[in-house]
Amino acid sequence: MTGRPWDHARHCAALEAEVAAFADAAAGADLEEPVPSCPGWTVAELVRHLGAMHRWAGGTVRVGAPRRLSLRELGVSFPVVLGDHLPWFGEGAERLLEILRAADPDAPVWAWGVDQHARFWSRRMLFETAVHRADLEIARGRTPAIAPEAAVEGMDELLENLESAAAFAPKVENLRGDGEVLAFEAADAGSRRLLRLFPDRFEWTREDAADGGAADASVRGAASDVFLFLWGRRKLGDPALEFTGNDDLLVHWVENSAI
Repeated sequence: MTGRPWDHARHCAALEAEVAAFADAAAGADLEEPVPSCPGWTVAELVRHLGAMHRWAGGTVRVGAPRRLSLRELGVSFPVVLGDHLPWFGEGAERLLEILRAADPDAPVWAWGVDQHARFWSRRMLFETAVHRADLEIARGRTPAIAPEAAVEGMDELLENLESAAAFAPKVENLRGDGEVLAFEAADAGSRRLLRLFPDRFEWTREDAADGGAADASVRGAASDVFLFLWGRRKLGDPALEFTGNDDLLVHWVENSAI
């Protein structure tokens, strides 16, 4: 699939659309309703989490943080009254977008992932918001969907940063092997991502689906569903996806890739 390049400006525009979609899904929601894809959370807790992440990312970029700053260091406060959650979320998302759009995407800024620049955060917050928008829609009995180009970009964003996530998701370090290959194919985008496991690391590559490189296990479906699988929002055996090859390898991925 080809289209205009994904850059900081496009990530910001897509983030704005995801924020609007999240707000739309939240409208009229019971804030005390559970969120099945985030066990133990209510809708209010989901809103608080995403609102906090927006404020954390925005504050990090705004001050050009050279290290990880805590929510407390950035002066983040939370709503006390249940009815204040959605306005609080909206204010934080609006401020995040203002900060990101005013930022030089090449400005050095601390990030937990590979790219230590302000542009990391527009991309990261886009997919943080997309995943949690999906959580909210699942909680409301809806079927979440993400546009194919955005979903493929989201697959790349996860795979690029997954090794770095071991700092807060230590099971990622278990993604090791003896050369086994996992394939994640976005059928509607004509694109695959191959993940190869080595004894001391993993590596991933992009390829066209037509290239058909050999894989020991594969997950195939619409880009949106593959993206949601990579983020644990689609499960093994989900009828929206086709699973082939080594079942143990697929289980190994699921058990150790969650961040």
